[in-house]
Amino acid sequence: MEELHPTVIAFKKFINKHPLLLREVRKSGRSWQEYYEQWALLGEDDPHWEKYKDEPINEKVDKSTVKDSELVSQLLKYTSNLDMNKVQGQVDQLSKAIASIQEMMEQFKGSQKKEQLPKDPFSWMRD
Repeated sequence: MEELHPTVIAFKKFINKHPLLLREVRKSGRSWQEYYEQWALLGEDDPHWEKYKDEPINEKVDKSTVKDSELVSQLLKYTSNLDMNKVQGQVDQLSKAIASIQEMMEQFKGSQKKEQLPKDPFSWMRD
């Protein structure tokens, strides 16, 4: 297996120290070659790379965790205002409506089967 050039290995280590750079490349669609050339010209310690280091601690809070906690609090607030007797009544009505629809479907299927039978089963034998 072919070993990588030492500068390429150093660039990979640099990328691992700058996770926001990885995101930037994936978002922008620009090639790694451009960033590699900048890194080779500017060097690792150039201020240009500071914006690609880890996010500040206060921004590292997982946004999905915040959204989940907001969702849970909204659900709790909503459910605290529910009247369970009304909910049960609505569920019963929905259940009855579904049963009625199923009954109608069965009747419709039954009437279709009856219509498909020929009136005179031996009519095809007549001349």
